[in-house]
Amino acid sequence: MSQQSTTYVLRGARPLGGEPADVVLRDGVVAEITAAGAADTSGAEVVEADGQVLLPGLVDLHTHLREPGREDAETVASGTRAAAAGGFTAVHAMANTSPVADTAGVVEQVHRLGQEAGWVDVHPVGAVTVGLDGERLAELGAMADSAAHVRVFSDDGRCVADPVLMRRALEYVKAFDGVVAQHAQEPRLTEGAQMNEGVVSGEIGLTGWPAVAEEAIIARDVLLAEHVGSRLHVCHLSTAGSVEIVRWAKSRGIDVTAEVTPHHLLLTDDLARSYDPTFKVNPPLRTAADVEAVREGLADGTIDIVATDHAPHTREDKDCEWGAAAFGMTGLETALSVVQETMVDTGRLTWADVARVLSAAPARIGRVDTGPAAQGRPVAVGEPANLTLVDPAARRTVDGAAQVTASGNTPFRGRTLPGEVRATFLRGRATVLDGTPVAVGEAVR
Repeated sequence: MSQQSTTYVLRGARPLGGEPADVVLRDGVVAEITAAGAADTSGAEVVEADGQVLLPGLVDLHTHLREPGREDAETVASGTRAAAAGGFTAVHAMANTSPVADTAGVVEQVHRLGQEAGWVDVHPVGAVTVGLDGERLAELGAMADSAAHVRVFSDDGRCVADPVLMRRALEYVKAFDGVVAQHAQEPRLTEGAQMNEGVVSGEIGLTGWPAVAEEAIIARDVLLAEHVGSRLHVCHLSTAGSVEIVRWAKSRGIDVTAEVTPHHLLLTDDLARSYDPTFKVNPPLRTAADVEAVREGLADGTIDIVATDHAPHTREDKDCEWGAAAFGMTGLETALSVVQETMVDTGRLTWADVARVLSAAPARIGRVDTGPAAQGRPVAVGEPANLTLVDPAARRTVDGAAQVTASGNTPFRGRTLPGEVRATFLRGRATVLDGTPVAVGEAVR
């Protein structure tokens, strides 16, 4: 029996961490939700899900898939396979490819590669400026009107530092309900910076990256967004001051959203003492006080979502001295576990909250209709079966070499994390089953 025609019964699953139920998936939708043990399993593939949490498929607003141009680090196929393994059913592919995704042609290519791979839905992010050079606007309207239907625009990896250009971008995307996702980094304040500016950078002799370099851009941009009445999204917020600025902006009714990465929820700049370039990332790992602040910001809704900023690199780009190493970490396969450890197991978020910050809110910000996730509804009959089944009681030790992504630069190597994705379904088709990715068209038994 092929995956495409399989009916699944998720027996004993706990939708959003609630009471156990049998959830039946048929013809690409949630066909039935009954009491645990009551579903008719004749002719169905039964997935024993006793005690496992059923979530809407996760949506990542910030993924680097590297293709076209850096297929040695990752491809759309390998990156989206890793996404499925992490419980995602949709990802937004960042624009810093080669060539840059600054035209309709390139975003359509990325979109097509995602469709051909079939692991998750791929939504390309368009560049704000031509070549990410920060000098003139890219073809925003053409990308929005393309087959890829781009709604998120970002020069991520670089800041749109020119305030006039940023204002024009915010004004332009209003015409098609787009959003500018800003990489907040004042370039003049971070020239040659290698890690967070603070006690640790002073002690180990690496050039510091001050928190104000992030906070100054966020402060400027929320005021610009208010002035033009446009949507602004803050990428990978990392400092306590940034949380306070976003909180203030929301109190004024400014249409701003923000994301935090899993690594900024868990790791601190103290790890730089090892000089292990795995921990070199942009923005840098911050202090324990910053980690506490972003956790609190996520818990109280100031920070809207968790986004992975999955940034795969080749061994050559990471297995070298700190100063020469590339910035970035992988994150698709560990994101849900880190959120469980830092937010769920600590009592700051419920599983329903996890569905909000890792599915409903990113889908809404990216204007992606993924069924119940996009509207913030629980798993419901008649909705597309984009679902993730996670075993919260499982524990696993992260092995970079064993990950699905083509690159092994995970900062969690050797760390034991809670939770494991047992199954992922994309419109009722299993992309992961029994914890293992299932190829498109492959028989599941």
